[in-house]
Amino acid sequence: MVISSGGCANRCECHARPRGCLSAMCSVFFGMLLLASFTGCDRTPAPAEESKPKHSAGEVRLVRLPLDEVTRSGVTVEPVGRTAFRTYRTFPGVIRPNENALANITTLVRGRVAEVHADLGQEVKAHQLLTVLHSGDLGLAQSAYLKARARRHVAEQAYQRAQYLFKEKVIGQAEEQRREGEMISIRAEAQEAREGLRLLGMGDKEIATLERTQTIRSQIPIVAPFAGRVIARDLTKGELVETTQKLFVVADLSTVWVVANVSEKDVSYVQRATVSPNQPVEVFVTAYPDDVFQGTVSYVGDVLDTTTRTMQVRLSLPNPTGHLKPEMFATIRISSEPAPDVLVVPEAAVQHDRDRSFVFVQKEPGIFEARTIKVGEKNGTFAEALEGVQEGEVVVKEGAFTLKSELMKPKD
Repeated sequence: MVISSGGCANRCECHARPRGCLSAMCSVFFGMLLLASFTGCDRTPAPAEESKPKHSAGEVRLVRLPLDEVTRSGVTVEPVGRTAFRTYRTFPGVIRPNENALANITTLVRGRVAEVHADLGQEVKAHQLLTVLHSGDLGLAQSAYLKARARRHVAEQAYQRAQYLFKEKVIGQAEEQRREGEMISIRAEAQEAREGLRLLGMGDKEIATLERTQTIRSQIPIVAPFAGRVIARDLTKGELVETTQKLFVVADLSTVWVVANVSEKDVSYVQRATVSPNQPVEVFVTAYPDDVFQGTVSYVGDVLDTTTRTMQVRLSLPNPTGHLKPEMFATIRISSEPAPDVLVVPEAAVQHDRDRSFVFVQKEPGIFEARTIKVGEKNGTFAEALEGVQEGEVVVKEGAFTLKSELMKPKD
């Protein structure tokens, strides 16, 4: 009875405060949820499935193409082999006249231009007349020589008479010696006048003509020293020219020079590559993009330019047709000595993906493996294969870009 009445009393109390009981029950429920959440935070979550790389390190990546697609894409293959391998470097240069066949023509005496017989661009022969100058200085020098020669003749005759008179004891020895001294002095003056004519450009034949005819000629002929082309002219008729003025430049352009600048980092390469004498060097000129000219290294610089840090290399280049003009820009290609038995692949076969190089190796018709390789030097045709392929394996030479596009397509 006590239990029954107690239970009845509790029910009556709950009925009397229904909202209070509901609120307590909600508090207990949310507390249990909060405790469960804290308990769940301490648990280690189940490991999610890791995303696998697209291509694992050991995975063989293959590209498959139908045979008709291979033919349509122009895919060609070539076996990996060994050969004598050359490398090369290219350097910028400029075509210059051959300075051993170049003449800057000036005058040895001041004068006025009387005649002009050569024009710019004209082909001239050796000793061909280029211009004639009229020089008063030359006329005065010729007159001085003729006067000195006449005085020398008089002094020689006077000394001969003095010798005779001394023998006849008409004059004393002192007088004979005085006449001898005068003769020696006048002879020296005549010789000095003769050398003056030579300095003004007169040769022995012309001086002999002057002595014979005793005719003063103030005209100075200027002739070409050798056969060539007039590449510069700086005079006009009637102009007064000085000894410091360059009248003509005559050049034999049957051979030209190519002067190139080699950067400091390539100096050792050029020195190794040019050890052999008369080593041919290829020259390319912008004016003739389809032509390759052959020259030989004639000089390798000993001193670097302190400003550009480059070394000068000079080539001799035959120019029989005259197509190569001074001051043309050129590019020289210096090849190394061939290294024997080097494993190579076609340079066109090497593909690149960021910092990785690879080739497509044909496993069987229509199936190609993308294989990473390590390449060394290249020469425009072949690349040195250091790692990744073996001799005899067949690699794709042409059409590798098509296979690369297929390789890079996203997989489903």
